[in-house]
Amino acid sequence: MEEGIMGTFRYPIVVYGPEGKNKREIQALVDTGATYTWIPRPILEDLGYRPSFKQRLRLADGNIIVRDGCEAVVEIDGARRTTVVIFGDPDSETLLGAVTLEQFSLAPDPVTKRLIPVEALLMGFLDRPS
Repeated sequence: MEEGIMGTFRYPIVVYGPEGKNKREIQALVDTGATYTWIPRPILEDLGYRPSFKQRLRLADGNIIVRDGCEAVVEIDGARRTTVVIFGDPDSETLLGAVTLEQFSLAPDPVTKRLIPVEALLMGFLDRPS
């Protein structure tokens, strides 16, 4: 996919190995149409990750694929979280998906090609002291 189409852009993320000893900075394509973050398998394996589950994924053309997944430590703009990542095909591009963006309370701004902080939502009612 060519950068700039439909407001897409790349953004730097850091993926840490399971022990936190090694890390890799990656330019990820921000893709709110992808549920999960997709990282090429060789990168995840080099960092020391192994699959812990299988995930069914629907492609844009409607086909269903099954890929390995795990939870990995990702850093965006200095904040670190554990998030679900999918073991992508070896030569595929890294995609920063919607679940990871929501976990970090970030939204894409395609005009400035940045991720901007947003307020997380809590739609329940909390007991309020009288």
